[in-house]
Amino acid sequence: MAAGLRVDIAVCTFRRPELAETLRSLAAIIVPDGTAIRIIVADNDLQPSAEGLVDALRSEIPFGIDYVHCPASNISIARNACLDNASGDYLAFVDDDETVARDWLVRLLETASATGAEAVLGPVRAEYDLSAPSWMRRGDFHSTRPVWVGGEVITGYTCNVLLDRKTPALAGRRFNLALGRTGGEDTEFFTHMYKAGGRLAYASDALVYEIVPEKRASFQWLAKRRFRSGQTHGRLLAQASAGSGKAVEIVRATAKSGFCAVAILILLASPVARSRYALRAVMHAGVVSGLFGVRELEQYGTSEVAAP
Repeated sequence: MAAGLRVDIAVCTFRRPELAETLRSLAAIIVPDGTAIRIIVADNDLQPSAEGLVDALRSEIPFGIDYVHCPASNISIARNACLDNASGDYLAFVDDDETVARDWLVRLLETASATGAEAVLGPVRAEYDLSAPSWMRRGDFHSTRPVWVGGEVITGYTCNVLLDRKTPALAGRRFNLALGRTGGEDTEFFTHMYKAGGRLAYASDALVYEIVPEKRASFQWLAKRRFRSGQTHGRLLAQASAGSGKAVEIVRATAKSGFCAVAILILLASPVARSRYALRAVMHAGVVSGLFGVRELEQYGTSEVAAP
């Protein structure tokens, strides 16, 4: 890693007090020699509700913090504000309810240097408390890792990623505002980046941690999330297909959902496997929905966030 490197770390936030722990974990990261760090906090609330929290923590953070108010209730607006305000060689994204390992940034930068990839993803490890169902804790349904297709990662996420701002595949690229309340804006962003020649690598040891709150520790929450994810995938398939190609994709996704439904019956005695196939069935049903052009479920700016 070259000396004189500049890295911006972006955190988009909306009424989450957990932001304080996110920033404190960033304050404790190991920084490679000669690397300058700056944090960008993009507040997506209608009012600048996170500004006081950020100002109160400035004395604890050894890096500069730029607070950006970018209303309202549309995550794409916040992510684009981070892109617009970034000036470093690299831009990393983490969520406002996560904490990072001390060597998190070092591992991302090492992988970026070794691979030359335009984007480096790291894992998000879910942390459950004892109130979560045992099948959920055993199956680890909330952790996030990339999906490999034919030995490649062809899309990504923003909960743990490092972007090389110098790459042509990212030049001028922005998150889709139309997806800023449904989610899936990051899947679309990285899918198009990949199609433009951008490569995605994986740093398996660049760990980020996320505590699973009680409201997310349910099959219903997971099912809604997987269905919306399927909708996004289906919409992207529809964009890439035409005529009979779209019909083939609908048949394929329907068959996959049906196969998973049969597997659920076979695996009734195994809660982890049964739930995994049930969520896959829901996801493939979402793909069918997306292929038919059904509007994606809204996740941001609704019940997912806390009341003011």
